[in-house]
Formats: sequence, structure tokens, C-alpha cells
Amino acid sequence: MTANILVIGSGGREHSLAWALAGSPGVQTVWVAPGNGGMVSPGTEGSAPIAVAPVAADDGTGILRLCRDKAVTLVVIGPEAPLAAGLADHLRGHGLTVFGPGADGARLEASKTWAKQLMTQAGVPTAPGWVVTSRTEAMDLLHRLGRPPVVKADGLAAGKGVTVANTMAEAEAAVDRAFAGAFGRAGEKLVLEERLEGPEVSVLALCDGRDLVLLPPAQDHKRIGEGDTGANTGGMGAYAPVPFLDQQDLEHMRSAIFLPVLAALRERGIDYRGVLYGGMMLTATGPTVIEFNCRFGDPECQCVLPLLEGNLAAVLQACALGRLGEAPMLSTRGSRASACVVAAAEGYPGPVRRGDLITDTGSVNSGGMVFYAGVGSTATGQLRTAGGRVLASVGLGDNFDQAFDQAYNRLGQIHYTGKTARSDIGHQVRRR
Repeated sequence: MTANILVIGSGGREHSLAWALAGSPGVQTVWVAPGNGGMVSPGTEGSAPIAVAPVAADDGTGILRLCRDKAVTLVVIGPEAPLAAGLADHLRGHGLTVFGPGADGARLEASKTWAKQLMTQAGVPTAPGWVVTSRTEAMDLLHRLGRPPVVKADGLAAGKGVTVANTMAEAEAAVDRAFAGAFGRAGEKLVLEERLEGPEVSVLALCDGRDLVLLPPAQDHKRIGEGDTGANTGGMGAYAPVPFLDQQDLEHMRSAIFLPVLAALRERGIDYRGVLYGGMMLTATGPTVIEFNCRFGDPECQCVLPLLEGNLAAVLQACALGRLGEAPMLSTRGSRASACVVAAAEGYPGPVRRGDLITDTGSVNSGGMVFYAGVGSTATGQLRTAGGRVLASVGLGDNFDQAFDQAYNRLGQIHYTGKTARSDIGHQVRRR
């Protein structure tokens, strides 16, 4: 494969995708639009350069022009919003090869109500749920239930539209926030679900419309506070693989969950070529789907991709062409463990301070990887904070203690005012 690749997006997920694709054989240049200043790389032996282009993710005309100017042969769309808006459809309509579902398939994430209906059609295990379209209807349902449910905004809410209520008061407050406009149109309809018990895992599948390959499972940490407390975030860290899932468990998920969903999509005339992200709860009766997303997880992507060996670019291109069976196989790096720790700006997940200078006292021999997200750059190339989650520090090791030591040591070499990070990411698997 000789190719110029374009990754759409500007976060840590897209930085890790660009990094992994740049290491694929035959890749000439990886472009990222709009990207961020922390992503730029001149390329090294065995790795292509990474460059950014100031084209917004929702600028279909500008992205098409960029693809033509740079002779792009594969587009990989990172965020959910442009997928839901039909960017993949637009680019495919002009003859480009795109990894990412069309707007029809992206409804799996863009509408939790639609996703529930599809899961029921596919016979996929998922939590019982109810759809409400007004505060009065929601409060009546809460009164009838008599127990706190999970409250979910139906539409896209940047990872912040879910409240796992521990009390009825928390559930009522979540309903009030949504119908008061906290999530805009995404919160005009809510799904209230029964709470499930068990560990939560994220499983990512690369799909070509009919077939799929599963990546190593990961476990995310959504809460802002130590001990998994406080407000939900987009994710404060992750680790992979999940040690309590074996190959037999993954094969069960593939046959009982992922393949039936792909089949149900085809029955609706949807050719789903992209990532199918399953958020699973491992209950006493088996894996149960909490949600499906239509893109790589963030920060799961930053954690999983460093575990992979093989030509990721060729696999994503084969998926985009509907020919996964012709792609070279991906493998994992033996028994290696991967750890990811996110550093956020002060105030996250609420209003955050911005514009603080980022300094890095590490060296090329520091170990670990840094994937940048909410950053901007000055005229002289210095990085400054520009968003909620600023960066992710990733470490690899022969075990989770080694991996997390590397991730935290690398994070300790990066400094900015108000740096916010949890010290207990991976507490489930760390021995010290």
C-alpha cells in the first residue's frame, strides 16, 4: 500500500490514529484535519510524517479539496459528529475511499432510541429501557419505577449525556438538566434504562459491512475523581487488554452481539464500514450492551492501538472497500500491557481555563507516548492548553505495573498550570 491518508479530527484519538497509520508500511504522509499543533511529526525511519491542515471537520467541500490536492487515497473519520452529519456519504459520493459509516449507520450513536430498536431486532442483550419526551413523562416514569435508573440523552452529547443515578434525587436532577437544555436538541428525548451490575468494558470491531475483526478489549475510567467518583467525563484513562476476558469470551461477543448487529444493519439497507464500538457490562448472565458508538473510543483508541502489530492502514482500507478478508492480519504484541492516563485542564468537565503554556522536560529516551488533544500552538510553535482533555500519556510494559509506571512517569515530565489527572487509573489491575 502506497498512500497518503487523511484523518479527520483534532483530539487524542485522532493523534493516536495518525501515529499508528504513519507506522504502516507504504504510507507516504498522514494528514490530519483540522488536527492540532501537538500532532505534527517530521517522520522517522519506518514511520511517515504527520502534517495538519486547517480544514474543519464539518467542511465537506474543504475536505474534498484537500483530498484532491494531497492525492489522498484513504480517509479515516474520527469524531462522531461529522459521521452523523454524513461526511462519509459526501466523500464516498465523490469517489473517495472512506473508513467510517454513513449517516444511516452513525444513528447507532446519534440516537440511543434507534439503537435500542435495532438491538431488539438483532436479539442482542441490552438493558430494559423507556423513552420519554417531556419532563412530566419522565417524572411519572421515575415515580412508577421507584428506583434510580440510568438517564441518557438520546442524541450526541460529547460523552457527557449519561447519568448513572445512585438516588432518585440524582435521577430527577439529570432529567431536569436535560429538559432545561443542558444538551441542546440531543436532550429533547431521553432514554431511561435499568441499571446493570458488573464490570464495564469497551470492545472495538473493525467492520467491512459483512465481516469484522475485534481489537483487544479495554476498560475506561469515566469519572473525574479518584476512586471512580464525581462527574462523568469523556474518559480520564484506560488500560488494555482486559485480563478477565479471554479469547472464548471475545468469540462469544463476536457471534452473539457484533455479527447480529451487522446483519440487522444490512436488513435495513445499511452497509456499515467503520468502527463498531460496543460498551459492555459483564453481568451475571453474560455480556450486555450498554451502548454502541460509531467511532473509536477516546481514550480507548490511544490505549489499544499501541498493542497492535501489522499494517493498520491496509486493514482500514480493506474495511472501507468491503474486502476485510483480503487484508493482512493484525496481531497483538504478545502479552504486553498498555496504560493510558489523561491530563485535563483545570475545571474539567465543566468550564475550563485555557491558554496555559505546556512545557515538556522529557527527552526522546523518556519512554511512553504522548497523544495531544485540547491544545493550540503559538506563532513560535509552543503548545498551550485549548480544551478540556489536554493530552494522554501512554505506557507499554510486560505487565500493568510497568505500563502504568511508564505512563505516569512520562506524564510527570509535562507541566502546565491547572493540570488535572487521576492517580488511580488502572486500580483494577495494578498491584502497587
